Amino acid sequence: MKKLSIIALCLLSGSLWAQSKKQKDREAIKSMCGCYEVRFNFAETFSPLPDYEFHDNYSSGALEWVELVEDEKDKISMQHLLIVGNGQIVKHWRQDWIYENTQLYSFMGNSTWQRQVLDKKAVKGQWTQKVFQVDDSPRYEGTATWIHQDGRHYWEASSYSPLPRREFSKRNDYNVMLRVNRHELTGNGWIHEQDNDKILRSAEGDKLLAQEKGWNTYQKVADEKCIAARQWWAKNQLYWKEVRAVWEEVYAENSVLTIATRQNDGLLFEKIFALGDQVMEQDTYNIQEIRAQVKSLISSHKSEGQ
Repeated sequence: MKKLSIIALCLLSGSLWAQSKKQKDREAIKSMCGCYEVRFNFAETFSPLPDYEFHDNYSSGALEWVELVEDEKDKISMQHLLIVGNGQIVKHWRQDWIYENTQLYSFMGNSTWQRQVLDKKAVKGQWTQKVFQVDDSPRYEGTATWIHQDGRHYWEASSYSPLPRREFSKRNDYNVMLRVNRHELTGNGWIHEQDNDKILRSAEGDKLLAQEKGWNTYQKVADEKCIAARQWWAKNQLYWKEVRAVWEEVYAENSVLTIATRQNDGLLFEKIFALGDQVMEQDTYNIQEIRAQVKSLISSHKSEGQ
């Protein structure tokens, strides 16, 4: 009986430790919400090609509001909203965090993502970060363990992705980016650090073109500075909730997903944003009709038969 009691106590202690660790993870993730002064910095650092011409460093900044969209037991969703110019709001990227997730999309190149199924044991205690583009289409996903050690709180994972927006319309010398993303909390915000490989992928394999360092700092400021973004989201959030719902259906239905961002009649994200503007001009609107319109837009840019 005494031996059984000791075993039961050990099991209980392990369970309590797991709950405590998960709660620390959740608190770390949600602490990235709020109003921030953001600086985006990227610099190419290395190339194996002797005749490679390094591109200029990239730097920009803005105010950014990170809105907590969903807060569930095993899922946390956060929407980024940029404040640029004279208070103009730009719907930026979205990040979803899923606990012990076993399915994610891996970018294959040529605007194609393929579903990857992971072993439950391999993702025990881990969080998948799913990053989405401005129109909530896929971008990249990676899974890893949040580390809380020696006063540091960070998460790091690698994943393939399309070209970043700052380069996809300017360069054609590479077509895949292998990203190492590191999110680490600081005393006054957080840092999104990146170590990226710029890769030319072909039938012969992957060829490394160059590497770059990314250092994006999020410095916490008073929430009042982001009031314009909060007001914009309050007005537009129902439309984007429907957009996310349609994308979730698309993801569930396709193990391989190919999205042509541009068609003859324009870019997918521009169409989805334009539809949102139309919806916001109406006094009332039909949710089912909105979903049908969004699905039609996505279908027009999606390769069939996947």
